[in-house]
Parts: sequence; C-alpha cells; structure tokens
Amino acid sequence: MSAITQTTSAPRATGPLRRALGRFFTNRAAMIGLLIFVPILVAVLTYQWWWPFGPNAIDLTALNKGPSSKHWLGSDGVGRDVFARLLQGGRTSLLVATTSVVISTVIGFLVGAFAAFGGRFADGTSMRLVDLAMTLPPIIFLLVLASIAGTGIAPTIFVISLLSWPVLARMVRARLLELRERDFVVAARGMGAGVPHLLFRHGLPNCIDIIVVYATLQIANAILLEAGLSFLGLGIAPPEASWGNMLNLARSTIVLEQYPWQWMFAGGALVLTVLAINFIGDGLRDAFDPRSDLN
Repeated sequence: MSAITQTTSAPRATGPLRRALGRFFTNRAAMIGLLIFVPILVAVLTYQWWWPFGPNAIDLTALNKGPSSKHWLGSDGVGRDVFARLLQGGRTSLLVATTSVVISTVIGFLVGAFAAFGGRFADGTSMRLVDLAMTLPPIIFLLVLASIAGTGIAPTIFVISLLSWPVLARMVRARLLELRERDFVVAARGMGAGVPHLLFRHGLPNCIDIIVVYATLQIANAILLEAGLSFLGLGIAPPEASWGNMLNLARSTIVLEQYPWQWMFAGGALVLTVLAINFIGDGLRDAFDPRSDLN
C-alpha cells in the first residue's frame, strides 16, 4: 500500500517545452520586457478605436502646438496629432519588422536545412552563397539595396529580409548536420524519405528553439534597420508614419530645439520597444538552453 502511495505521489516528469517555459516565466528581465512590450503592442494595434485623431488628420488650429489635454503629445508643423502618428508609426515599424523577419526566417531555414540534407554539392553551393552574403558590407549593401528598391513598406521589407537570413542559415545547418547522423534520421533515409520529409518531419521540430530565439532578437534589429532607413529617407516615406521618419524631423535645427515633442517621443518609444524585445529574446535564449537544466 505504501509503495502504491509513493508511486502515486511521485512528481510527473515535465517535457522540455514546459521546462523552458518555466525558466522563461521566472526570468525577471524577460518579464520586464513583456510588461513593457505588451502594452505598446496593444496600443498600436487598437488606437483607432479609442483615440479620436487619425495619423494624417490635420488640425489647422494646432500647428506646432505642445502637449495639451486635446493633443496629449502635441502636434507637428501641419497640425497632425503626434500621439496618433506615434502609434501608427509603431504599427508600421512592427509590421515591417515582423514581416521581414518571417521572410528571412523562412529563407534562412530552407537554405540551412537544404545544405545539411541535400548532399555535398548542395552544402557547398549553399554555404558559398551564405559566405558571399555575409562578406558584403552590411551598411553599404543595405543602402544600395534601398536606393534600388525605392521607398515604401514593401521595398523596406524586401531590403531587410535580404540582409537578415545568412546567420540563421548557418545556425540551422550546424544543428541539422548533427541531427542527420542520428539513428531515426538514418532510418528514415533508408526507408526512402526525401529531403522535404526530412526537413519538415525532423528538421523543423528540432530547430524550433533556434528559430524562436533568432526571430525574437531579429525583430528588434529589424525595427532599428527600418528606423535607420526611414531616418535617411530610404525607408518609409511621408505621409506614412514610422518612428524612423518621425526622428527624421530632428534633422531640422528648428524642430530639434523648439519642438522637441515632435521627435523625442518616437525616439523614446523606439528605445523602449527594442530594449523590451531584447529582454524577451534573451529570456527565450536562456530558457531554451539545455544547460539550464544542469544548474
């Protein structure tokens, strides 16, 4: 009877995903990141339902007015509400960052997995392509691509996507080179499984941790890239709002000195969002680290 009781009361083994989530939710920095990022995300996605001004609505009675009860963060030189443009800019920046990261993640995974499972020729060709992409100076490559692709949301997504995938491709290849020597993969190959089956049945599930951490951290990097391109006039062009082209207003000495609310809130939102996402990404990286179970 006592043996049965002891067996019943023994704790159940938890899976690796549950242990990873447990480590993530006990990470203080990651929780701070979530507390910052979630309200920002909710605000930029829902502001049109509770804020009376649109990002391009013009109020001729409020040209270059400071923060007030009507315009919480003031207005710009043509009477547009800065708060509405800040939230719309956040939506645009997050849309560009998320979409570009999804595209670059798909490209990076497919290239890395094809290199690992496609044979020696496929591996050599894919890695030389990755080496070429990684040896190009990123800033110069980014500016050249942006000048060729033009301004706007779609060209900016295209440019950032092409710049971001090589690192993930190398990480996926390294993981899958080790995986392909395992017995279950060798057995699947012996039974005639093709490359697509190996990629999505075995490769993808074993790379989820790499992909999640990479995508999270890359979103923060993509937000900064979009802001930099828009600041230089090569990303999101006015009148469409983004944090980058709102910061572009600070290039004017008059705006910089006399109307700081027109750019400093965008700068603050950019810094807070990137910090929060980096905290979340660091928490996910620590949570998915198998060495954490040894501590």
